[in-house]
Amino acid sequence: MFLLEELSEAVKIPAELIVEWDSLKLIKAAGYTEDKIPYFTEEASAECEVIQSLVRLGYEPEDIIKIKKKVGMPRSIGEDSENKLKHKLLTVGELAERIGVSTRTIKHWEDKGIIESDMRSEGGFRLYSEQYIYLCSLIQDLQNFGYSLDEIKVISDYFRDFLAFESSLETFDKEKVSAKLELMFEEIEQLLSTMSRLKQGISRWEELLKNKKKEVTSIKNKNNKRVV
Repeated sequence: MFLLEELSEAVKIPAELIVEWDSLKLIKAAGYTEDKIPYFTEEASAECEVIQSLVRLGYEPEDIIKIKKKVGMPRSIGEDSENKLKHKLLTVGELAERIGVSTRTIKHWEDKGIIESDMRSEGGFRLYSEQYIYLCSLIQDLQNFGYSLDEIKVISDYFRDFLAFESSLETFDKEKVSAKLELMFEEIEQLLSTMSRLKQGISRWEELLKNKKKEVTSIKNKNNKRVV
């Protein structure tokens, strides 16, 4: 265990900044002494180093909070990882090109609250991590399943809530978590049911189109053999 000043000295970060991160729930004090001095675990020490690395990359505290809610806090970020992360951030145009949509579509999804950029450049341009290539593909899948953007927004909110619960369950009200998890479970069941119907429909159409392709080919051959 580390007292506040001990943790500050160990990670070379001002105590005031650690207190701020604690208030923002980026890290969590393990408890308090009788003098109300917070103390922290070894895990908090590692988290402080990760947060400091993200700050060096240009992330603001609110950006780091978003990362924690979306994917959880990385376990560690070395110098090589920092360099890689710098090069993996995508602009709106690059993300749109990678998934085959227009930049207007990406911006519309963000305006609807379905996705959130990881950070902004010094010039104010939205920047996204490469994980958004996969996430945006999932959005496209849901649209193909017949989901509206409003319905997809609900699912994306559930996904963010789940990651937040997974990352720091103890910071949320037990009853509210139970209610939210039950809604998530119902949504999963509904989506699985929709996918099952789609699979059945795809199977029917595959069989129909295979047969029709043969029939069309047969008629084409007959037509080609006709004497004009």
